[in-house]
Amino acid sequence: MQVMAEALVSPVRRKILAYLSAGPLSAGEIAARFDISKPSLSAHLSILSAAGLIVGARRGNRIDYSLVEDSLVNMLGALVQEVCPVAGPLRREARRKATRRTPPGEE
Repeated sequence: MQVMAEALVSPVRRKILAYLSAGPLSAGEIAARFDISKPSLSAHLSILSAAGLIVGARRGNRIDYSLVEDSLVNMLGALVQEVCPVAGPLRREARRKATRRTPPGEE
């Protein structure tokens, strides 16, 4: 539980979870939403993965990340996001960008 708590300390990691709540995203799609270096983003994704909050699935030359749905933290996060004034806009943005997502192989 402490690993999960430490993973949630970072605002960037909480925002990543909010974006992923709308559906899977590639590392590049996540990076496009932040003004941080790729190594820094990779570190954030590794921490979330080690905490059991996200999982990555290789799709050709990219990795798509998604929430671990049965994680208690993610279930509670989804509940809180319904009333959180910050998470709502992040989820709407993620859904909007997901509809404009480039199909695999056309990158």
